Amino acid sequence: MIVTRFAPSPTGYLHLGHAASALFGWQAARAGGGRFILRIEDIDTTRCRPQFTEAIAEDLAWLGLEWEKPVRHQSEHMSDYSEALQRLDEMGVLYPCFCTRKEIEAEIAAAAHAPHGPDGPLYPGTCRNLTKSEQATRRARGLPYALRLDAAKAAARTGGLTWAEEGRGPIQVEPLKLGDVVLARKEMPTSYHLAVTVDDALQGVTLVTRGADLFHATHLHRLLQGLLGLAEPSYKHHILRTDGTGQRLAKRHGALALRSLRQAGRTPAEVRAMAGFPDEPARLRPA
Repeated sequence: MIVTRFAPSPTGYLHLGHAASALFGWQAARAGGGRFILRIEDIDTTRCRPQFTEAIAEDLAWLGLEWEKPVRHQSEHMSDYSEALQRLDEMGVLYPCFCTRKEIEAEIAAAAHAPHGPDGPLYPGTCRNLTKSEQATRRARGLPYALRLDAAKAAARTGGLTWAEEGRGPIQVEPLKLGDVVLARKEMPTSYHLAVTVDDALQGVTLVTRGADLFHATHLHRLLQGLLGLAEPSYKHHILRTDGTGQRLAKRHGALALRSLRQAGRTPAEVRAMAGFPDEPARLRPA
């Protein structure tokens, strides 16, 4: 059975791009007679707001979508991510990073050939080779730190990996693609990457449908799945919705927020069509 999910963060109102992503996942589940899940990714407590969580449910219901209950809220399951983080630590693939953003930027600027990823310079590995004694000393001094994944050690542990991308076949995982990413900070005990990987496994997601902007993140997510022994879903990364100037839609595009379209008199059918999903002859209902 196909199980898909739509997993927005409640940091603002849903816009037309979100509608397209939700409908894409819903349609994939419906076509396969499967299940569609809504998940609220609210680990960033400084930006997430309850009113946006409520608005997400209202807007999706207005569009005609239904999903399984209860809805999983990441903020209520921090112990799941802590357990995964502990397992990674026991494997020896994590290390504390005491660098500030300014220090990282300065080191990258001073480097003749800083490593680059799909979104720019990667962390140069400043704290990767600190000894246990040096780590303990800095911790004892109360210095703030993040926990980073040692991508090279992780790759050596998992060996070669691939993922199944629908429409493209198997994709070879490049474990160093995103470098040594942060998996947890003191103020946020899990990262998006770790939480989403754990959640997809716990919720039995078999097909991850999401925007093309997250294609490269799949290299990391498959690496984490390999380390933690989690089930491997298939993936389908869809094109992103853009505005009239070709810019990717973001929450700052208030005019294209679903509730703004509702207030302007647009019907659910019109908004579905605007998102690229015109209604079929049969009534729009999940399988």
